[in-house]
Amino acid sequence: MPPAEQRLWYFIRRKALGGFRFRRQHTIGPYIVDFACLEAKLVIELDGDQHALGDAPERDANRDAYLREQGFEVLRFWNNEVYDEINSVLEVILDAALNSVRAKQVEASQQ
Repeated sequence: MPPAEQRLWYFIRRKALGGFRFRRQHTIGPYIVDFACLEAKLVIELDGDQHALGDAPERDANRDAYLREQGFEVLRFWNNEVYDEINSVLEVILDAALNSVRAKQVEASQQ
């Protein structure tokens, strides 16, 4: 695992973030995502500088579109955000997971 992924994994493994279970290097269709929370249908991708070069932004956009079609929300963070702003990153992840679960609960209660 690259260092940024190791750092984030330290904070989200073993249900440490809000009780949500995250998987690392999880396969969804033809893609392997950095982290996924299946309960919240949430994908987390960490990007280094190479994701800003060449056709990488287009490939990432296509990948994100596919994952969204499968019902996942995709959160992307730059590696430096994980190093410099870990509390903000964790807050965004937790908010997204909680909002997803709440939305599912509301949807289920309306059926």
